[in-house]
Amino acid sequence: MASFLEFEKPVAELEAKIAELRSAAGDGSDVDISTELSRLETKSAQLLESTYAKLTPWQKTQVARHSARPHFRDYVALGFDHFMPLGGDRLYGDDLAIMGGLATLKGRKLVLIGHEKGHDTETRIKHNFGMGKPEGYRKAIRLMELADRFGLPVVTLVDTSGAFPGIEAEERGQAEAIARSTEACLALGVPMVAAIVGEGGSGGAVALASAERVLMFEHAVYSVISPEGCASILWRTGEKAPLAAEAMKLTAQDLLELKVIDRIVPEPMGGAHRDHGTAVGNLAQAIDEELTALGALNADQLRRQREDRFLAIGSQFLR
Repeated sequence: MASFLEFEKPVAELEAKIAELRSAAGDGSDVDISTELSRLETKSAQLLESTYAKLTPWQKTQVARHSARPHFRDYVALGFDHFMPLGGDRLYGDDLAIMGGLATLKGRKLVLIGHEKGHDTETRIKHNFGMGKPEGYRKAIRLMELADRFGLPVVTLVDTSGAFPGIEAEERGQAEAIARSTEACLALGVPMVAAIVGEGGSGGAVALASAERVLMFEHAVYSVISPEGCASILWRTGEKAPLAAEAMKLTAQDLLELKVIDRIVPEPMGGAHRDHGTAVGNLAQAIDEELTALGALNADQLRRQREDRFLAIGSQFLR
C-alpha cells in the first residue's frame, strides 16, 4: 500500500475506502458498486490534485524526501541505456553514496553521476543515505575529467541531504573534496546538465550541480541547509522547520524566480514517487533537450556561460 504523508491523510482515507470496496467486489458480492467506486476514485483524484496545487515549502520538503521517490538506480533503469558503472577514486576507495559511469540517453553517449539513497534499511545503510564522503566526490572528479578527455557531456542527478558530516570524512578532506568537485564542474569543456531530483542539500549538492544548466523537479528542494538545521540555529528548536522552509526560498518555483535554476521539470500528479516511469521520462526528455541546445557551444563558451550564470546569482542580491 502507498505510503502517505501527514498532509495527505484525507486522500489516504479515500484510498482506504476504495480498497475496501474493491475487496468487497472481489468477494463475489452481488451488489453493484461500480458507480460508487467510480465516484470515490474521481473524488480522490480531485482531492490529490487540489492538495498538490497548494503545497507549502515544508510540505514540498516532505515530498522531496519521500522514501519511494526514484533514486539513481531507478533513473538508470528507466531513463538511460547501456550503463557501465565506474568505481573508486584511485586514492582511498569507492563511495556508494555517489555513483557514476558511462551511459547513453536517447542514443547520446555521456557520463552519468548521481547520489543514491537506497530504498530500504539495508540499502540505505549501504549507500549511506546518499551522503557522499570525500572519496565519492573525488570519484566524481575522476569521471568528469574522463568525460572532458573523451568529449562526453556530463549529467548529474542530485539527491542528498548533504555531504557526510562524520569525523572520518573530515579526516579524509571532505571540504577540500567538495571544493575540488565544484571546481571540476566549472572547468569542464563539455556540456553539463545537473538535475535536482529530490533534496539538494548544501555543498554536498553544489559539488555536483555547478553546471551551465540546472534543472529541478517540481517538488524538489535546494538549499544551503535543511529547514531543521536552519530552525535549530535561529530559534534553537527544530519545531520551527516549517517557518524556516517558508523563509529559505528552497522550492523550485522560488529558485526559478531567483534564477538559481533554469527549468522546472513537471512531476506526475501526487509526486514522482507515485509514477516513476512518467517522472523519469519527463526528466530524460528535459535533459536531452538541454544537451541538444548546449551541443552548439564550444569549450570556452561553456565555461563562460557557467561563470556568467553563477556570478549573476550573487550580483542580483548586491543591487
